Amino acid sequence: MTTTPVIDARGLRKTYGDTVALDSLDLRVDAGRIVGIIGPNGAGKTTLLNAILGLTAYEGELQVLGRDPWRERAALMHDVAFIADVAVLPRWIRVSQLLDYVEAVHPRFVRARAESFLERTTIRAKAKVKELSKGMVAQLHLAVVMAIDAQLLVLDEPTLGLDIIYRKQLFDALLDDYHERARTIVLATHQVEEIEHVVTDVVFLDRGRIALQATMDEVEQRYREVRVHPAQLGAARELVPIHEREALGQRIMLFEDVATERLAPLGDVRTPSVADLFIARVGDGARRSGS
Repeated sequence: MTTTPVIDARGLRKTYGDTVALDSLDLRVDAGRIVGIIGPNGAGKTTLLNAILGLTAYEGELQVLGRDPWRERAALMHDVAFIADVAVLPRWIRVSQLLDYVEAVHPRFVRARAESFLERTTIRAKAKVKELSKGMVAQLHLAVVMAIDAQLLVLDEPTLGLDIIYRKQLFDALLDDYHERARTIVLATHQVEEIEHVVTDVVFLDRGRIALQATMDEVEQRYREVRVHPAQLGAARELVPIHEREALGQRIMLFEDVATERLAPLGDVRTPSVADLFIARVGDGARRSGS
């Protein structure tokens, strides 16, 4: 039985003058997945999220939870929660006042859920936002957004500027939430290593186009990385690796859809990391700078 996707984009295109931010992009996200949208700065990640959230107009077709996000944004926001890369909470407001406000304006906000999350932190109810560290503000923002009983949670570079402790806490909270509730999560980042053990699917975005869309199971089945024995370099190259690099004086090659049995005689075989696969698929584009 075919199910309706949470996000269904076909031929999605967005330009800013002569700059193409999204280039006829097709994307499908099914319910109950944690999808990592990975790309360098300027790849189109934020533009894609803005289209999904109804924050920017676009060409092509896009449905989010069965709605047109640009024309039906008000209705869509009842079922979508969003965490931006920079928490924009008013500095003068107290934590308890913030919870009061969100409870009054959002029908899907569950205050007890937010308070339960904050109890696991050092954030005091009477504290003002301006008295909190950047990591604590991120925790507060996360507590508020995750307490909204939404079908889709969208995050844009949520760990930007946070230290390793707060980053781990954020991803632990995301996984706990994911396992407790039926929720789809879309996470955009350029920090590939951080999300490898969080996501169920990866989407590599480069210059407004999708370079790869796969489940983590598909990645494990289709791709192999080999640390090639020097005497086997010629034989390895005959199997046409999709990427080759040098590390610690050894050649490491990445193969797609080549049986492990054929690769084993060539050297040490393993499943590549998402970071290594990203470099192979996106290449020099990952080293571009830009916004």
